[in-house]
Amino acid sequence: MTKITRRSFISRSALVGAGFALPASTWSQPTGANGDIRVAVIGFNGRGEAHISEFSKMKGARVVALCDCDQAVLDRGRAAFEKKNQKVETCIDIRKLLENKDVDVVSIATPNHWHSLAGIWACQAGKDVYVEKPVSHNPWEGRKLVEAARTYNKIVQTGTQSRSEHALKEAFQWIKEGNIGKIHVARGLCYKARPSIGKVSGPQPIPPTINYDLWCGPAPKGPLKRKNVHYDWHWVWPTGNGDIGNQGIHQMDIIRWAAGKDKLSPRVMSVGGRLGYDDDGETPNTQMVVHDYGDLLLIFEVRGLPREAGAKEMDKYRGQDVGHVIECEGGYLAGKTAYDKDGGVIKKFSGGENHFENFIKAVRSRNPKELNAEILEGHLSSALCHTGNISYRLGAEKRPEEILEAVKANKAATETFDRMQEHLAKNNVDLQKSQATLGVFLEMDPETEKFKENEAADALLTRMYRKPFVVPAKV
Repeated sequence: MTKITRRSFISRSALVGAGFALPASTWSQPTGANGDIRVAVIGFNGRGEAHISEFSKMKGARVVALCDCDQAVLDRGRAAFEKKNQKVETCIDIRKLLENKDVDVVSIATPNHWHSLAGIWACQAGKDVYVEKPVSHNPWEGRKLVEAARTYNKIVQTGTQSRSEHALKEAFQWIKEGNIGKIHVARGLCYKARPSIGKVSGPQPIPPTINYDLWCGPAPKGPLKRKNVHYDWHWVWPTGNGDIGNQGIHQMDIIRWAAGKDKLSPRVMSVGGRLGYDDDGETPNTQMVVHDYGDLLLIFEVRGLPREAGAKEMDKYRGQDVGHVIECEGGYLAGKTAYDKDGGVIKKFSGGENHFENFIKAVRSRNPKELNAEILEGHLSSALCHTGNISYRLGAEKRPEEILEAVKANKAATETFDRMQEHLAKNNVDLQKSQATLGVFLEMDPETEKFKENEAADALLTRMYRKPFVVPAKV
């Protein structure tokens, strides 16, 4: 592999950002020492620990480098390898990591706002990429990551591991064959407990082990206005996408897969709010998003409050809390089991493979068609989460009767909102007093991935990037 100095890498990145693409043949294909695929894991204070575990136990792959902008996390990772008498390179700065000629692939498990830029830089540096969900913080940069994978002929897998559940693939084919009729509504559910993150009175100190400039990266480098730097970034807009873009992206991907849709929806709207407590979070803890494809609906539901006030259990819909329900003319699929209209079991599905192993297999074959979750799939499903959030962010608080009036033409949306109201009432939330937000009804051109005649919505398809952490328009 061609040796890259830090100066030459930054220079090449600048050329790409200025509109000059490097030829795909610039980079040799990864082989790895002794035939192993050499892996670097970027970001491992949470999900990245699983990346380390999976690649470490995999035959033919070896973790050789770790990167995290929190020195305490980095030291902990190094110590874990030393305990096993294994050497691993460590670095704080992703740009330094990407210079490493002894790394073949990178596995990205940073906060959401870094996913696309890290993936694009990795492709430009000649690395194959496994990137966690959502693959983007906004739709525009997700499309740029797809373009980077194509431009540099890189293998890029999305971390939506349900795509490696062959049971679901078989189930969706079984539905497509007409066994329980046409799909009317493909419903994703994220009923997952999300307690308050607390409320601070002013800016909080940054832990001394964190390089906050690198942590913020493409996002604004504003003061920390929450108790925790880590994890609670999910619930503020500059870095997170709420639970629809956190846990919910898995279910959004599944229902889009089931529906067989390979483009963004032409119509979308959302209703929700951060209800039941007052804290430093910005994203909704209760939300419904309706994607209207004309022939069927994708409906997504988020509930962060329990079944009722004081309970530990979460609500369920047709037996699912974090899951999916594919509602058809003659029955429905909930999880991996098909039911008739009366709830009688018709058929169960099983089987699957390891998602990380699927990625390494494709890295070796150089065939992106072998990927179960190729980056385009990740972009589309992530963008459906984002467009739902855009509708919400442009909305305004309304009384429940106003919301019902707005959605009354859609029976499924009305039913979903009615259940939302009942759920909130059981948690002592009165929507007459603590009003929900009725999002803007948006129309999109799925070909251009832009909204129709709505400049405010189009502005939220991307963001202002903080130099030098800029996603290039030309990758």
